[in-house]
Amino acid sequence: MKNIAKLTSKEEEVMELIWQLGTCAPKDVLAVYPEPKPHINTVATMFQSLEKKGYLSHEVQGRGYVYIPVVKQQDYGKNKLHSFVGRYFENSYLNVVSALVQEEKVSEQELMDFLSELKRNKK
Repeated sequence: MKNIAKLTSKEEEVMELIWQLGTCAPKDVLAVYPEPKPHINTVATMFQSLEKKGYLSHEVQGRGYVYIPVVKQQDYGKNKLHSFVGRYFENSYLNVVSALVQEEKVSEQELMDFLSELKRNKK
């Protein structure tokens, strides 16, 4: 898996809004940001940081820039999941599934249905 730079919690918060909006400018993110809203300069600085980390690119539009997400939200999520599994479940996805079953977050029937679907898809 491609190595994706880590984000601070605030950068992740801004990036989630960018993923929702798609191509956007800091003012667009500020408009949908929940209260308490940060200052526009703070959001603009985060955009620059996200661009340096490889999450965004930009292009000129009028007198300013619009930013385009480069890293897909799903790819970021997969990277976070991989890191989480490594840190808390000894790199074992089976341990994750076992914990979900033990906590009754996934039923035995759901697992059986999933395995049946996997078998059908392999054929």
